[in-house]
Amino acid sequence: MPELPEVEVVKRSLITKIQNSIVKAIKINDGRLRYRVDRNQIKKIIGLKFKKILRRSKYLLFFFNSDVIMLVHLGMTGKFFFINRKKTKYKTSFYYNINYEKDKKHDRIIFNLSNNQKLIYNDIRKFGFIKITNLKDLKQNPHLKYLGPEPLSAQFNKRYFKNYIIRKKRTIKDLLMDQKFISGLGNIYVNEILFFSGIKPNKKIVKLSDDEIKKIIKLTKKLIKKAIILGGSSIRDFSSSSGKKGSFQQYFGVYSKKGEECIKRNCRGEIIKIVISNRSTFYCVKCQK
Repeated sequence: MPELPEVEVVKRSLITKIQNSIVKAIKINDGRLRYRVDRNQIKKIIGLKFKKILRRSKYLLFFFNSDVIMLVHLGMTGKFFFINRKKTKYKTSFYYNINYEKDKKHDRIIFNLSNNQKLIYNDIRKFGFIKITNLKDLKQNPHLKYLGPEPLSAQFNKRYFKNYIIRKKRTIKDLLMDQKFISGLGNIYVNEILFFSGIKPNKKIVKLSDDEIKKIIKLTKKLIKKAIILGGSSIRDFSSSSGKKGSFQQYFGVYSKKGEECIKRNCRGEIIKIVISNRSTFYCVKCQK
């Protein structure tokens, strides 16, 4: 599932490709996404210009030259492709590749844009969604209303963290996965944050020291920034190449490394896999306490 860094790179990539383009027509090949696409609502953006694209947590918000907003969540396998006037196909982030033969089958919605360009929403498992809302209702939108602070924001600090966990009896992994506590983190990055923080994922938050809390906050910001930079550095190369360039997966310390030796110097502990709240969890038995 694309997490905050992957979605941030999609946003930045789309800004370079479709901002100020006009939606000329929309073709819905299959609107049966997580929520069925409302054909009458989505037609409202025809004739409008993409003025701004923002990200909130794992959501993309497309603003137009009106009060209409298109809210998109990529789900498990959602992705955007862009086709320019020369019919060259580009991807918009680093977590997937282009497959000309298989992609077309899963192209759910095609936005025909000005200058003979296209934006394609592709989703194999159809867990993503596209909804139309408006500016006045945005703050009360049920998908956005209860989201916690962004990891890179000043609001995500030691004071906020300590106040939030008062009288709570959860594990640290459950807490970091909670979008009401902090928005945008998913299973992959939470595993990585806890690994580099040296904290066992099933540790109870009531047992966290001040130093451990500071480590979690620091490493969260550091790893998210790194992932965005590694993905964002290759935005111009999101074409039909293999797509390996810029992938943060090359730098995983623990995720999906069951049975491997810890990469930390002087550790040599074994990475094991457990399940917390039905999610695969990886950690080093030696250096994560």
